[in-house]
Amino acid sequence: MDLYVMNCELLATCSALGYLEEDTYHREPDCLESVKDLIRYLRHEDDTRDTRQQLGAGQILQNDLLPIITQHSQDKALFDACIRLMVNLTQPALLCFGKVPDDPTVRHHFLEVVSYLQAYKEAFANEKVFGVLSETLYTLLQLDWDQRQEEDNLLIERILLLVRNVLHVPADPYEEKNVDDDASVHDKLLWAIHMSGLDDLIKFLASAQSEQQWSMHVLEVISLMFRDQTPELLVSAGQARSAQEKQRDAQELEALRQKEQAEKRSRTLQRGTRHSRFGGSYVVQGLKSIGEKDVIYHRGLHNFKNYTHDEGKAVRRVPKRKLHARDSEGKRRSALNVRLFLREFCVDFLENCYNRLMYLVKEGLIREQAQQHDETYYLWALSFFMAFNRGNGFRADLVSETMSIRAFHFIERNITNYYEMMLTDRKEATSWSRRMHLALKAYQELLLTVNEMDRSRDENIRQSANVIKSNIFYLMEYREIFLTLLRKFDETKQPRTFLRDLVESTHLFLRMLERFCKGRNNLVVQKKRVKRKKSKGRKNPTAAETTPEALEETWGAVAEELRALTEGAVPFDAASETPLEEQRTEAMVRVQDALLNRRGPEALGLLRAAREVWPEGDVFGSADVEPEEELQLLKQILIANLPRPPPPEPGMEEEDGELEEEEELESVRVSETEFNFLDFIKRFASPNIVRPYLLLLRSYSQNSPHTNHCITRMLHRLAVDLKMDALLFQLSVFCLFNKILGDPVATAYKELVTFAKFVLNRFFALAAINNKAFVELLFWKSVGAVREMTEGYSKPGEGCVEGSKKAKWTPEEEDELRTLYVEHRDSEGKQRTSLPSSFPVLLSPILSSIWKGTRIVLWTEEQEEELQMLFEEFRDSDDVLGNILKKVTAKRSRARLVDKLLSMGLVSDRRELHKKRRRNPNAPGKSAAMGMTEEEFLADLTGGLTEEPMDGDEEEEEDEEESEGEELARQAPAARGKKSWMAEREIDKWSLKLYFVTGMSGPLLWLQNCLNRTADDREEEGLFQPVPIVPLTEENEDAMEKKSFQRLLRKIGVRAPADEQESFWRIPAQMRPSQLRGAAEVLSPSQDALAAGGEADSHEQRAQALRALLLARKMKQPSASAEHTGQQIRHWLSEMAPYSQNPMCPGSK
Repeated sequence: MDLYVMNCELLATCSALGYLEEDTYHREPDCLESVKDLIRYLRHEDDTRDTRQQLGAGQILQNDLLPIITQHSQDKALFDACIRLMVNLTQPALLCFGKVPDDPTVRHHFLEVVSYLQAYKEAFANEKVFGVLSETLYTLLQLDWDQRQEEDNLLIERILLLVRNVLHVPADPYEEKNVDDDASVHDKLLWAIHMSGLDDLIKFLASAQSEQQWSMHVLEVISLMFRDQTPELLVSAGQARSAQEKQRDAQELEALRQKEQAEKRSRTLQRGTRHSRFGGSYVVQGLKSIGEKDVIYHRGLHNFKNYTHDEGKAVRRVPKRKLHARDSEGKRRSALNVRLFLREFCVDFLENCYNRLMYLVKEGLIREQAQQHDETYYLWALSFFMAFNRGNGFRADLVSETMSIRAFHFIERNITNYYEMMLTDRKEATSWSRRMHLALKAYQELLLTVNEMDRSRDENIRQSANVIKSNIFYLMEYREIFLTLLRKFDETKQPRTFLRDLVESTHLFLRMLERFCKGRNNLVVQKKRVKRKKSKGRKNPTAAETTPEALEETWGAVAEELRALTEGAVPFDAASETPLEEQRTEAMVRVQDALLNRRGPEALGLLRAAREVWPEGDVFGSADVEPEEELQLLKQILIANLPRPPPPEPGMEEEDGELEEEEELESVRVSETEFNFLDFIKRFASPNIVRPYLLLLRSYSQNSPHTNHCITRMLHRLAVDLKMDALLFQLSVFCLFNKILGDPVATAYKELVTFAKFVLNRFFALAAINNKAFVELLFWKSVGAVREMTEGYSKPGEGCVEGSKKAKWTPEEEDELRTLYVEHRDSEGKQRTSLPSSFPVLLSPILSSIWKGTRIVLWTEEQEEELQMLFEEFRDSDDVLGNILKKVTAKRSRARLVDKLLSMGLVSDRRELHKKRRRNPNAPGKSAAMGMTEEEFLADLTGGLTEEPMDGDEEEEEDEEESEGEELARQAPAARGKKSWMAEREIDKWSLKLYFVTGMSGPLLWLQNCLNRTADDREEEGLFQPVPIVPLTEENEDAMEKKSFQRLLRKIGVRAPADEQESFWRIPAQMRPSQLRGAAEVLSPSQDALAAGGEADSHEQRAQALRALLLARKMKQPSASAEHTGQQIRHWLSEMAPYSQNPMCPGSK
């Protein structure tokens, strides 16, 4: 930012601070007020952080604030104000903007703030500045806790925050292009801290018991001090190089020399004998160009191996969401003096501070007293200092605080949490990935430390290591964590360094587990299995609970509790939209529920509260009711059959007909099982786990020898130990092996070369006997595909390959099974050996069910015909399924019959087979007018035949489960060829009534024509689809709305609208043309049909006529009472007596 565009007020405030003359700073009289004004300006800056940028461009911190605190530190008020201002100016840019901005303009401001912070960091690399800060901090720490003021604690915290902010500033990669062992700005800052003695004060704060409130600040400062360091470099600082290090460096140098010589040889071979402009042109036969001609190559033949069709094309841009995650900045080697002082700091910190500080920080994290993401500092410190301890003469007592099962559990929980957040918070997935990498490194360091303890000379330490290993190998969470991380690895969110640490940690864990299993015959581990079960929730008390005996028992249990007075309850909700009258009924139901659940005091409180809300009518008792009367009232409420609202969500309809609510629950079953290491390795035999290993192997030349060894060892376990080398038969893997074998420095990767040759040899040996092996190279293979590729492919319907569906039955096998069932259905279990030994293996489950005595659900053609005839005979009865069960020859359960009727297309819905209940259950099957008195007949007429919808005429579901061993009546199939004449006669009586009494001959003729026309269409076209019956005239539409006409439609088999999406009645698809014509013939009454009733039915027909007349009069006079209507009917009967034998009357012969 240009200094000349600074705000005038801000410029005047900065000028009022003072001025620097040579090395002396002269402050102005109102210097303190100016510093406070700058703090106020920063508090009210805008989103672009303009004030911060202007102060950075004016170099206020370098030219004013730092000279003030170094030369005028005795002015306490001015010193405190300057520290406050510098803490604000040096806070990280991420805290100022919240995140790295995506907008280019705001991002420019973000980078400007970062550049000013880097200038501040360089200005702070001064021993005088940190000398003043150290002296001030030392003076404050000398005070006892009872002598410190609140301002002193604030100043200590601000000094620690200032040091943290300065150390947090990132390095400028364009300015700091130093090589290793050269001092960077960060190194200069660390050296200034060391020379001022501030590092000793930090160690004191970490170890002093009275200063534990600064533990998290101290850990932040320490982690930022060691930001660019590695434990290995610090351990080796100032020490002579070991023979192993010299050998490793020599191998690296030799590999580089061989690579350079190979490149020189290849360049020599590429030089042709002729001039370069006469390289020649060649035709590549068999390789087509854009047209139909072969490719013409205009370069030397030595370059043809690098030929590709993509030459000259624009490089395709990779989408941002598919870019690979970038690795963090590499570590650099600081100056030797800095590394030496940091090494001494680590030694002192481990001996005096580590265990105490880590305990305090862990407690703060568990109690959630720290800020968000502060656990990352804990994870870093754990991995760094434990690694330093391993390299610097391992001592288990120095890291005893973090060497426990609690530490494993804490890290495992954080890894799981970071992974879940990485999936949910996709915008910050990179940050969550870095945190998960820190947790993984801490977990790896714990394993390395346990492994180091296992090799200790001290027996107690080795015993402690065995205890820890027993716990982490026993629990499933610690064993499965590496499998999960490998399976879920995402290269777009997790960098290559994360994959490297994951592979090395997995290798270490498997090696420790294998060694642990070898010394034990049987290792028992914990196994968890998630079991999903369905719990059936009860909506209302069952019938058994509401029987009189159960209610008496319930009352006896709560009667004693009701003797004591309890607190009242609120019986209604004033804010509810439900009317108070409805809430009164709900309050009564609540009282009954409380009694049923044996909560007597609650029921009594609800009753008394409801009495105060609804005093009218004494529904809940009078105001001066006695206690004994109150108990009797509660007993009456308990026994009463109160109306309950229907359930909001009815459960699924089971085969036994009970309506139950089912909810799916997950329960974790914990069990113990014997551990097998080879079975555990089989879990890694998956393409989702092999792919990450091969992804890391692509950078084999940049990997360390240990990393390449870890990759090769895992692939060796799969290919050799598990004999699943075919899992690596993939084209991309072979291309990688070809690159390794053709590498000029292949001798440096002997292990990889040997393994690649082994896999290739195995493939070519398999290709000699399996000509599809080359096609299989194009695909990643599962375990089942590997087995098929190596052992032979199975035909459809054979074998039992993992993941494949069950083989289908062939028609021949079904016929053979049907024949065997007919032969052996009456045989006992002892005859099982008479079955042929060559019977297919697929039939074994069904044959075993026959042997055990269960019934096979197989239907012969004769049984299907019998079932169809029985259905046609009883389709108009009240209990279709019950009648079929009584008459059917073969024993079948109710559920099997329903399934078979649905599969044959005889019914379209299970509800069509439910039992229908009559309105008068005491006299089923009889005429409504026979065997009754005149009063009963008139009451039935007035209450039973109205045009209003009645519940008694609708279907009610009643599912009954009958035992399969029940004796069923048998009937000859020959007697069931047609519909029963009684059913036709019943329909015919309805037709007569509709014809002659209610005047509905027109709708009947229209219905008859519809049935005949549909029968003709189905015979001609052969298409059986539901046909809607659409009334086009007003007369037909009125008839379709009448209940009597709808009953007739149901009797002839016409289906009502299934749901609200259907408007018309439909002729079902399963009705054959003969059935349709039969129904139409029934609807046309002949003289024979009229005379068929005989004298026995004269009374019934007369009753029907009376019903129809009463119906017509009621429609004209709806307000007439039942008694008045009965008197009219008696008068009409006396008048009609002389004409009862009229041949034109429906009741005559």
